[in-house]
Formats: sequence, C-alpha cells, structure tokens
Amino acid sequence: MEKGFREIRLYIYHTEQCDPKKCTGKKMARFKLARLVEKVNAIPRGCILLDPMAEKAISPADSKTKGLTVMDCSWEHVEAAFPQLLMLDLQHRALPYLVAGNPVNFGRPFKLTSVEAFAASLYILGYKEQATHILSKFNWGHTFLELNREPLEEYSRAKDSREVLKIQAEYI
Repeated sequence: MEKGFREIRLYIYHTEQCDPKKCTGKKMARFKLARLVEKVNAIPRGCILLDPMAEKAISPADSKTKGLTVMDCSWEHVEAAFPQLLMLDLQHRALPYLVAGNPVNFGRPFKLTSVEAFAASLYILGYKEQATHILSKFNWGHTFLELNREPLEEYSRAKDSREVLKIQAEYI
C-alpha cells in the first residue's frame, strides 16, 4: 500500500476449520495484510469483532476503532465458535446485507469470506483504498466490490448503525 493512506489494523482469529487452499485469512496473513492470532486473548481490546449475530451493524460511527477482527471459521461452525469471544472486551458488529463475490459462495447473501468481510467493513468505515488493496490479492476480489458497489456506498454515507439497518432493509 502506498504511504500516506490511512489504515486500520486487521486481525484474524483462525480456528483451523477451513480448506487451507481456499482460506482467504491465511493468504492475507502471508501477504502481511492482517495478523493471524491463535489465542483469543491475543486479540487487542477495543477492536471491532465482526460477528454475524451482533445486534449492531458496522457503520461510519465506528471509524475510530483500534482494529478489526474476523473469526476465520467454517460457516457450518460459526454459531458454536462465537460464544468464546463474547466475554472479551470487543465491540461486536454485524455486516449489513452484501452478496459474496468469491467463487465458493458467489451471489449468496451474507456468506462472505474473511477478506470480503474485512473489505466491506473497511469500505463502510471510509478506508476504501485499504479495502481495494486487500481484495487485489485475490483474482475475484474486484467482483466483490462490483457486485456491492451501490449498497457499500450507501452504507458508507450512513450516520450510524440504525441508519445502516434502514438502508439494508431496502436491499432485503
């Protein structure tokens, strides 16, 4: 990434449940785009945890966060994996309605890879250059932004979580 761009630190709590050949989190770590953490207590306090079961949606109001964290796990095990993170001092935020651009879940709503979740969050928080940069390491990355350009732009102009949820209602 070019110097001078604003960046948010990205963390991946990896649960070793996904196919290593398709794991976007591990690829991001190899490119030093995110830090892989293997222990829950290694996630910095004050970060936002992207949590599909959170009550609040990520919004531009969260832009002063210390970092973003995803749990890189299989979608089949997501509900069992998250309870251990509930006790941490993290801000839990859900992503609003977006569709996957990755080859495994292409076009399916809410079934995003770790890199897509990071990119969506970064875009909404106003870190659009960083979002584009992390997706550039995946040959299908541009597809995610193309499929979701309109809702991402609207979400990025929202005032808060409540407004993001109103916008989301228009897409569902």
